[in-house]
Amino acid sequence: MDTLSKILSFHYPHTALDVRCHFAAPWVIDHPSVAEGVVPYHLLTRGEALLKVASSREIPLKEGDIVVILHGDPHLIYSGELTRASEGQSQPGSHPLRLVTNTEEGEPADVLCGEFRFGADGLAFLRSLPSFIVVQTGGQGNLRALVDLLQSEAEHERPGAAAILDQLSSALFALLLRAWTESALPPPGMLGVLAEKRLQPALAAMVHQPGEPWTLESLALKCFMSRATFARIFTKAAGMPPAAMLTQIRMQEAARLLGERRGALAGVAEAVGYQSEAAFSRAFSRHHGVGPGEFRRHSQR
Repeated sequence: MDTLSKILSFHYPHTALDVRCHFAAPWVIDHPSVAEGVVPYHLLTRGEALLKVASSREIPLKEGDIVVILHGDPHLIYSGELTRASEGQSQPGSHPLRLVTNTEEGEPADVLCGEFRFGADGLAFLRSLPSFIVVQTGGQGNLRALVDLLQSEAEHERPGAAAILDQLSSALFALLLRAWTESALPPPGMLGVLAEKRLQPALAAMVHQPGEPWTLESLALKCFMSRATFARIFTKAAGMPPAAMLTQIRMQEAARLLGERRGALAGVAEAVGYQSEAAFSRAFSRHHGVGPGEFRRHSQR
């Protein structure tokens, strides 16, 4: 498993794609704020629009752009004169997604809307990311192909369309993050380390072998750097020292193992580098706010 796939296994969200907006200008999607861990996203599959998140400036959107609101902030996506724009109404019928249309006569547009939903173990990951991202699918072959498939299935009432849309949208988050990390410099955090090619061997070692007794020296050797150089570059990319990132990775892997009900607590502790169950429990409680036993009980509900 590659490093990004392993990182995503810590945080993979539940995905829902549930609304298709078929509009003519002027139109608006006025989305309120949502709870932490709920991440609205919008795929502009036809037309042009403007995006405004909270108090940010307006950002032009073009066909194929994908908007992801990572911190759940209120936002507007619109085209035409905003004071005259219509939010549209849901249409009856057996559409694969809930269909919303308006009655204006301007330039047409289509927007697919859904949500990524993260559990408590994914909140720290979301906080390390910017409030929103816009990913352009031009030149992103697989991502653009996925958007085209989603649009095709959403527009036609074919057998199995709802199930196919559900399965296709589950791959969307991974493709979005890959496209974003390849086209922009992520902020400090795990993705920031992943984007720094010189640090990738150390990050791969930590995420694939969290139970190993990694030290600053052994991680620096993975990257063919001195300890001082490695620590400086890593801290700049991660926003934290290597030891703090290692602890974060260990606690995320522990949460995954506990959620999957894999073995006794002592076995989970050993798998993430703790010889003492008591030391593991203290570290887990500091990171997640609850002890590993309580975390496992809640995850089994």
